Amino acid sequence: MNGLKNDVSAPSVEGNIGVRKPIPPAKLDALSKEILQLKKKLNAVILAHNYQVPEIQDIADFVGDSLGLSQQAAATEAEVIVFSGVHFMAETAKILNPTKLVVLPDKDAGCSLEESCPASKLLEYQQRHPGLYTVAYINCSAEVKALSDIICTSGNALRIVQAIPKEKEILFVPDENLGSWVQEQTGRKMHLWPGSCYAHVEITHESLLKLKREHPDALILAHPECTKSVRMLADEVCSTEGMVNICKKHSARSFIIATESGIIHRLKKECPGKEFIPMPSQNCQCSECKYMKMNTLEKLYDCMVNLSPRIELPESLIQRARRPIERMLEVTTGKNVKV
Repeated sequence: MNGLKNDVSAPSVEGNIGVRKPIPPAKLDALSKEILQLKKKLNAVILAHNYQVPEIQDIADFVGDSLGLSQQAAATEAEVIVFSGVHFMAETAKILNPTKLVVLPDKDAGCSLEESCPASKLLEYQQRHPGLYTVAYINCSAEVKALSDIICTSGNALRIVQAIPKEKEILFVPDENLGSWVQEQTGRKMHLWPGSCYAHVEITHESLLKLKREHPDALILAHPECTKSVRMLADEVCSTEGMVNICKKHSARSFIIATESGIIHRLKKECPGKEFIPMPSQNCQCSECKYMKMNTLEKLYDCMVNLSPRIELPESLIQRARRPIERMLEVTTGKNVKV
């Protein structure tokens, strides 16, 4: 059912992760205090993804996955949204809050999934295959969102696809691994765009088997952006927020975490006394996303001082991209929405 690989080639991304030097405690404390003062002065809210560096997570008002961050962005009354994540996440916040100022620490913090699906290529495919119902994983540009019928996250993708009438033929973009997992769980056949998160596909079946042998009692949690060969070894496949909930409630004392290692900081804070084992990747001993780690506490401070880099989008694009996001939020909250 998937002829997309013949039409579209996903870009390759190499993950060269450097070793970050810790911020000296005195500087960390002073910088954190200044950020908190700026936040009050600006009437700002700081939103941070689970994959951000620990010092940013510790200063944020909310730390979560893409779904939680979208919900927070939609509900905030702050005048300034400081989004510590990657570019498409800050765009989503701007789409949901067109009159508010949205800034992000590093404007170059991108995403291999977003890069894999240019809006022009998607439009070409839709024109060659009219009538497809396009489900876009939130890891995509505002232009791709505007071409989509509904957005999903890893936390609600199953619910979104299950809400789509059976007679509709689905195009799922841009993550083929998340899409294939949704197919497995729902039985829905879909056209899958050939995109992937480079950090997750670098987590291999072999490295997970090795960790499983070394930690036989550990529960394996894998993100659905991982390849099928990794997912099949997992005890649970879930979003990062799902991982947090499982680790809190499960009786297991140790967990192998097959996703970007930034989540482990939050897991250690919220699940004291439990062990969390990061997955090595082909290029990093702790499976880090080079884009997520472009944001630093110093850049966060600078973006609040300068109110830059700013997210600016044309009004017409905001209007077209907003409806698919709102439709996702409505379905997720249980509203009876026609999709």
